[in-house]
Amino acid sequence: MDFIKEVLMNYGVNDEASAYLSAIIITIIVILLCAAANFITQKIILRLITHIVQKTKIKWDNILLEHRFFHKLSHIVPAIIIYQFASTIPEYKDWIEKFALFYISAVGIFALNAFLNALNDIYRNYEIYKTRPIKGFIQVVKIVVYIVGGITLISILIDKNPLILISGLGALSALIMLVFKDSILGFVAGVQLSANDMVRVGDWVEMPKYNADGDIIDITLNTVKVQNWDKTITMIPTYAFISDSFKNWRGMRDTGGRRIKRSIYIDTMSIQFCTREMLDYFKKIHYLTDYIENKEKEIEAYNRENKINRDIKVNGRNLTNIGTFRIYIHNYLKNHPYVHKDMIIMVRQLTPGEYGLPLEIYCFTNDTRWANYEAIQSDIFDHIFAVAPEFGLRIFQKPSGHDMRNLLAHKELQERRQ
Repeated sequence: MDFIKEVLMNYGVNDEASAYLSAIIITIIVILLCAAANFITQKIILRLITHIVQKTKIKWDNILLEHRFFHKLSHIVPAIIIYQFASTIPEYKDWIEKFALFYISAVGIFALNAFLNALNDIYRNYEIYKTRPIKGFIQVVKIVVYIVGGITLISILIDKNPLILISGLGALSALIMLVFKDSILGFVAGVQLSANDMVRVGDWVEMPKYNADGDIIDITLNTVKVQNWDKTITMIPTYAFISDSFKNWRGMRDTGGRRIKRSIYIDTMSIQFCTREMLDYFKKIHYLTDYIENKEKEIEAYNRENKINRDIKVNGRNLTNIGTFRIYIHNYLKNHPYVHKDMIIMVRQLTPGEYGLPLEIYCFTNDTRWANYEAIQSDIFDHIFAVAPEFGLRIFQKPSGHDMRNLLAHKELQERRQ
């Protein structure tokens, strides 16, 4: 600046005017340099970086480019030039340096924020993201960055050491804990959820307290986002998964089997001993042939050994239609292509009640997808309901209006005949 001022004075410009003119010329030079540096950075260097990134096979640099990390960093260059030329204008040096440092710090905060967003997206490309999401941790880092960055910006403006401002935060700790209560609880809960592998993105969870029943689609610092089966979204506080109970269906998916546990109710009045005709008919059923033949030999040997009087069926051992039906269902499930063979397959009787004898089917399908599971379960019970009459059994149900009308019609017909 002194050199320019001397040149102007040599041309006859007075001292005061030369000072103003030299300041203006220096400002114009700095602006031109900033514009040139910005042009080189934006049009040449960034284009070169973009070209190199697009040519590489790795993905993380593309994600950094998508989040404009390099573009945000490029804005620092003009500020650095302004800071370096601040000494050429002594009268405004302090203000120019403050402005430049403030701008550099602000750009650094935004660039770091873009880098953290890119880091989360890079991590999402790995399979471990479903078991160990880091979005909550990144949000905590962002909070720290914003707090430290804000303190730094304020300290630049007031020209004070940042440590002085940080030491003053102790008095505001109660207020900070009140303001960031959910974030602190969410951070602690996030650490526990991740460390204990309690929930993952993609898990099916049930949480009746929050009317949540669906898949987890996002885990953040403060909330866990659950997409319910009706496509609504339920936002649950992260710490609620630590303080409240919930059901995670991940175990069902990991084992590859989904449970069927449903009963049919047999009318007890239809239960009877098997007659010879019934046994001959049951032998023709594919899933019962071996069972009937082996059971007949076993019963015949037992009754002969114990000299049982076979004229009365109550004596000795006999096959019943309900027991044979139960074995048939069990063998049917064992041979069903969509029933998991390595898990429990059981057909059992429960305590009889007012609706008859409950016959419970307990097994697992080998397809855990909801729609396929329901279709398999429905096919199994379609068959069971249809085949029950073949064993002389009646499925119990309360009388309907149609049954009552038939009863009245039958009664009227009998009265007419009389």
